[in-house]
Amino acid sequence: MCQSGRRHFIGRLALGGIFLTPLAAALSGCRKGNWPEGMVEIHWDRTTCHRCGMVISDRRFAAEIVGGPNNTAFFFDDVGCLVFWLRDKAGQYPWLTDAATRLWVADSDSPSRDEMRWFDPRQVHYAAKSSPMAYNFGAVGSPLPGSVDFNEMRRLTLAKGK
Repeated sequence: MCQSGRRHFIGRLALGGIFLTPLAAALSGCRKGNWPEGMVEIHWDRTTCHRCGMVISDRRFAAEIVGGPNNTAFFFDDVGCLVFWLRDKAGQYPWLTDAATRLWVADSDSPSRDEMRWFDPRQVHYAAKSSPMAYNFGAVGSPLPGSVDFNEMRRLTLAKGK
């Protein structure tokens, strides 16, 4: 390759880099799906519930906890599993009550896996819905007729047992 050909090639390569750098930077910040900051991605149909061991397939009832010294993630296929796990593991994981511990539950009315909405489970209401482990509560963004808050949902779930 001659001297001018090499300069032309290097110039085009540099120009391409100038145009591609912002695109690469923008794409590197993208996350698949709509995961809140700090939440670990749930791999639908592969990630299993930490309480019952079922694969998390029905996105409408998924829940997650992230916390502790290593920001450990725990996944659940039903908010009822989350409720029992919180009760049963409080002694083993004292950080569960720390303010830094994050909890999420899926909005049972989210339109699709790619457009999921996530709530703090303690801050939303729960409507009667058929759920994977038959605890039969789904998180909803606004109070609905017959819906209950987290404390009442927890009380009813624990009273049901399993």
